[in-house]
Amino acid sequence: MKPEILLVDDDPGIRFGISKYLSKSGFVIKEAGTLAEAKASSSAQRFDAIILDMNLPDGNGLEWIPEIRENHPTTAVIVITGAGDISSAVEAMRRGADNFVLKPVGMEDLVVFLRKSLELGGLRRSHLISQRLTRREKPYFGESPAMKKVLELANLASEMNSPVVLLGETGSGKGVLARWIHNQSPLRTAPFVEVDCSNLKGELFGSELFGHARGAFTSAVQDREGLIEVADGGILFLDEIGEIDLDSQTQFLKVIEEKQYRRVGEVKVRRSDFRLISASNRDLRDESQHGRFRKDLYFRIYVFPIHIPPLRERQEDLPGLVRHFLEEMNLLETEASTKVMQLLKEYPWPGNIRELRNVLERAVLLARRGPLSVDHFSGLLSTPGQSYSGGERAASGAEEEKFLTPEDQDLNSRDSAVMADGILQALRTRSEGMTRSQISALFGHHKSTRQVSHALNLLLEKGLASQRKVQTGGRPVERWFAVSPNEGQ
Repeated sequence: MKPEILLVDDDPGIRFGISKYLSKSGFVIKEAGTLAEAKASSSAQRFDAIILDMNLPDGNGLEWIPEIRENHPTTAVIVITGAGDISSAVEAMRRGADNFVLKPVGMEDLVVFLRKSLELGGLRRSHLISQRLTRREKPYFGESPAMKKVLELANLASEMNSPVVLLGETGSGKGVLARWIHNQSPLRTAPFVEVDCSNLKGELFGSELFGHARGAFTSAVQDREGLIEVADGGILFLDEIGEIDLDSQTQFLKVIEEKQYRRVGEVKVRRSDFRLISASNRDLRDESQHGRFRKDLYFRIYVFPIHIPPLRERQEDLPGLVRHFLEEMNLLETEASTKVMQLLKEYPWPGNIRELRNVLERAVLLARRGPLSVDHFSGLLSTPGQSYSGGERAASGAEEEKFLTPEDQDLNSRDSAVMADGILQALRTRSEGMTRSQISALFGHHKSTRQVSHALNLLLEKGLASQRKVQTGGRPVERWFAVSPNEGQ
């Protein structure tokens, strides 16, 4: 992909000469004669570099540099200044410019400076991306023939730029595989923007994906860039694309075809050059045949499909996955016994790999990070085919509490039930109760504040936990307590 350069100079002759030479040198040039034109162009698309004259009819380019650095931190900036104005060039460098050239501009020198500045911009971009991915852990997919085939296809997908669609049941690892494709591709240092389409409906979809202008609707108090804009030059991952409503599908189809869009409440056309990876737990072909998914969008995204088999169809991967998750929890010496592995292999795993991880997290909590036994997986001993619902017997021998009913089988509920079980067991060992921060610490960085809240609310709804203020160090502190069977009656 050729670097895109914004050339800002009020002299048409200089613009013509520089533009012609740089175009022959392998750059794509867009011209601007004023500061206003330059700002409009930079807001409409992302440039790899800006060549900026200092003195313009409607302002000084020097004043614009801090704004460029704030809004486009990876864009290289080269200023053009007169031979007698070295002090301004030094000030431009102080404000964030990467290089400066003196008039009259030597074309060969300009190309050298431009390439060096682009290298600096690339390093800044790589640094920003590496900061976002600092906590990224190496994924493990398994060694079964089925998963080796999946990885073979995924490796091919990483080498091309065509749309990819990942198909598989909820929790089967579509999001992890999408990130793996990104990390193996030439775009590995570019943004990876994940969008959960199941949470975006109607106007919210447009606002999140395309962004909005200030005043576009009641709560739009400032301009906001959309996720498509953030994904420019990188990968846009639409998780559960089958959940998008038909009207939003129509909007997005146009974006895929033209790579152009408008923010909500704005007439300006913007451009974003992204690669699309999508995922769905639905049969998109069947959805399109029944009118629930646009056929033209289906054909546009269904270029390179990869199907991820459910965990129950590749149980030979279970030992490796268990070992991988235990290592992620820093339990390098802990192993699952033969009886535990047999129990895990007999369970159908309706929630797939995500459910396996949750079950292991809960077992580790119950075992207090010690050896794992079958007793720590009591939830798997329920009727085969039902989802994991957990539930330890109370110390008094009361009947096992089921957090889920057969009608309540969505994966979010299963996640909350697994966490709730672990929290309840911890509360039962603490007569003094636990604070919210102590409860969150049980799960480290693996669970969000919202997930912990869902689990606690589930315990409250079932009457298995209560919260009250306790005087600690002379001040009231909110603490959580397990409710004994007698209290709950």
